[in-house]
Amino acid sequence: MTWRSQGFTRDEIRDFVHEYYVQPYGKKGTWLASQSVPVTTFRKWRKMVLEGDLDRNLIPREHGGMARTNGEWSAFEKARAKEIADHQSEVEQLRNRIRELEGTNTALGKAIGLLHELNAPEPDTDPTNDPKSSSKPKTSSSGN
Repeated sequence: MTWRSQGFTRDEIRDFVHEYYVQPYGKKGTWLASQSVPVTTFRKWRKMVLEGDLDRNLIPREHGGMARTNGEWSAFEKARAKEIADHQSEVEQLRNRIRELEGTNTALGKAIGLLHELNAPEPDTDPTNDPKSSSKPKTSSSGN
């Protein structure tokens, strides 16, 4: 059986169904009532997402024992939500590390630039004809 999604994208429908299953025990009904989606529409979406084929808008037939229970789906969705949160945390840590490494690269680039400036050959100075010794004049201690 096919069905139309009434102007919602497939990703929006998936997110809506997943958000439903993440709701705490006893709060799903009130959460669903506060949304703008009718219960009958949500039930069709849930069947398409969990048991059917949302990409082709197919809803499965009622086949009894093959379907998972709501508790199984809730556990699955909570595990999925935790996995997504862990992934987002890891992504944020990696972004912070990238910013840190980019700052290090900038500092190293500046340091290398300064080293190049210090190692640049200086212009030649005029040679002196009379080199002066920095040592004290020698005296003879024998008295000659």
